[in-house]
Amino acid sequence: MMKTEKELAFIRELTIENDWTQRFTDFFDKKFKFDKEETILYVNAGTGNHAIALDEKLDDKTEIYAVSENAELRNIAQAKADAIKADVRFGTNFPDEKSSLVIADASFVRPAELNDFIAQIIDASKNQIAFFTPTKSSFGEIFSFLWETLLEVDLIEHSANVERLIEEIPTVEAIENLLKTFGLTKIESATETELFEFKDGAEFIESPLIADFLLPVWLDFLTDAEKEKAAEKLAELIDTDDGSLSFRFSVKNTLFSGDLK
Repeated sequence: MMKTEKELAFIRELTIENDWTQRFTDFFDKKFKFDKEETILYVNAGTGNHAIALDEKLDDKTEIYAVSENAELRNIAQAKADAIKADVRFGTNFPDEKSSLVIADASFVRPAELNDFIAQIIDASKNQIAFFTPTKSSFGEIFSFLWETLLEVDLIEHSANVERLIEEIPTVEAIENLLKTFGLTKIESATETELFEFKDGAEFIESPLIADFLLPVWLDFLTDAEKEKAAEKLAELIDTDDGSLSFRFSVKNTLFSGDLK
């Protein structure tokens, strides 16, 4: 049964923010250098951990406004900010005025929607953007099993969709070229490989990251009954292939930045 936005928001807070999201934001913190920005817009702020952490790190004169993906996430984020008196305002809509810097979490943005997303954050900035997203070669270990899964459960007619999932993930070069077409300068990128490990196929399939956030998107071309059958077979194939070994998949965590002038 599909979970409600409220349920997904609590799952995001309890599990996703502290593993998946933090890996992206830790890399951001290592690589990105701030330069006395007056205003920062944080897009796809989730339950707010990184936006709040940046407020504690940056100059008191820097104003941070953060946009969460929905009202349930926003409520959790604002409650946390209020509890520690962090000077971050959370909402669900972009502000009317452009910000000096726009930071965006594109880790859950569908590759097919990434171009429009980048255009949107560029339009919200006066000076600079920075965003992080998975790039080519991410999830390869999973996608190879997905194709075999469709064959095993007599859904091979959908195999082109798995090929689409692989092909849609952009290369670093493709995103850099896109930023150039938008007129950005001083474009920089940095990539770090993140490994996610699970003791077996069952733990992988049942993990909130896979069950609630990634697999429903990857298998959106199947019915609910077909998704359930495919998930069970995917776990089985992972265990058959890896035996007593744990299952790991990799994500190419890439941070991009660029100036608008």
